[in-house]
Amino acid sequence: MSELNSALEHPVYNYKVVRQFAIMTVVWGIVGMLVGVLIAAQLAWPALNFDLPWLHFGRLRPLHTNAVIFAFGGCALFCTSYYIVQRTCQVRLISDKLAAVTFWGWQLVILCAAISLPMGWTSGKEYAELEWPIDLLITVVWVLYAIVFFGTIVKRKTSHIYVANWFLGSFIIAVAVLHIMNSMAIPVAATKSYSVYAGTVDAMVQWWYGHNAVGFFLTAGFLGMMYYFVPKQAERPVYSYRLSIVHFWALVAVYIWAGPHHLHYTALPDWAQSLGMVMSLILLAPSWGGMINGMMTLSGAWHKLRTDPILRFLVVSLSFYGMSTFEGPMMSIKTVNALSHYTDWTIGHVHSGALGWVAMLSIGCIYHLIPILFGRERMYSVELINVHFWMSTIGTVLYIASMWVSGIMQGLMWRAYNQDGTLTYSFVESVVVSYPGYVVRVIGGAIFFTGMLIMAYNVFMTTRKNVELQPDPAMAASAA
Repeated sequence: MSELNSALEHPVYNYKVVRQFAIMTVVWGIVGMLVGVLIAAQLAWPALNFDLPWLHFGRLRPLHTNAVIFAFGGCALFCTSYYIVQRTCQVRLISDKLAAVTFWGWQLVILCAAISLPMGWTSGKEYAELEWPIDLLITVVWVLYAIVFFGTIVKRKTSHIYVANWFLGSFIIAVAVLHIMNSMAIPVAATKSYSVYAGTVDAMVQWWYGHNAVGFFLTAGFLGMMYYFVPKQAERPVYSYRLSIVHFWALVAVYIWAGPHHLHYTALPDWAQSLGMVMSLILLAPSWGGMINGMMTLSGAWHKLRTDPILRFLVVSLSFYGMSTFEGPMMSIKTVNALSHYTDWTIGHVHSGALGWVAMLSIGCIYHLIPILFGRERMYSVELINVHFWMSTIGTVLYIASMWVSGIMQGLMWRAYNQDGTLTYSFVESVVVSYPGYVVRVIGGAIFFTGMLIMAYNVFMTTRKNVELQPDPAMAASAA
């Protein structure tokens, strides 16, 4: 409530662009996860592609990843970074016009992706499938984003730069470098280009980009969100400011080297593979440093979890972050990777980060922001937030558990040999035993998606004027 009052007392801040990105975060979250449920269902029931080229798994899968990462996750990052930088620097965004351009430019990028990927226009690079005209548009929007963000920091009224801005700033710079280097291509038509790199070098550059799209877009940026919203929602200061700075520099210095662990047992030189593995193992320390710092921020406030489902979202997201960042280094070990690579275990790992960490953190932050941005006391229904929390948690657990089981089973079956050296199982047999896991995955994804629809309803009702808030005695008592 104090933050709400503070927000209303400071009309100098630009909340218009923050509101726009907040709403589109919810919209693109629904779209991205709907496509995800569809392609998960296609693996269980292939007839669901309806024999239409633009509905085939191979075209919808990159649409799903781009929609969730760059549309849903990207809008969440734009939204929260614009809010955080104004609040922590105590100044308005340096340019309202440039901020507006970044909003409409980013929506145009997403729209172009939504059209081009189902059409089959793709560069074939993981997380960088979009063709060169869209890549150029991304570059322009990103440069303007950097100007707005860093320009606002330059004119700040505070003496120091809050740690959240360190993480957000590093994510903006790193993503710019990654995108430009990996997307360098020779255009041959409006919808086709060829990478300037070839062979093993192309693979190395791609996974340098691919893993750090995770490392900086989905980790550093979201850690910036965590460092602002967890203390705010818990009403406690960050547990250790010193730890946050140490883990920032350790994360930034090490993460950039981790890409080669995606290329174990390939033509990549062995020294490069080993370097990627070692750096991935070292990453465990700074990653858990961030998780521990976030968790310990709740010291003296753990009782709030009983009545505050928004805080529950934020804390559980940290738990999934800790689990994902333990699992990742373990999967980078060559002997473990020999079992896990190319299996559904990797899919489970990715989604423990995407659903458990990125989505649940984003959802918690949006729930925190919406009442502030629209001048409301709180969300329309706290009970619906609670329902959404349990649906998200159950959906995520069902999804990742089914993929872990399927993945380990696949890895064991693929490398089982008879005494005469022939394979014990055919590939088809491994698909058959994975089928129950695929069905469970659809169920888990559908539950998570339904939670997003509940969120959309709650946000819609909150933003409407003259709508009575649903009573929540527990929350009222907690606030008092």
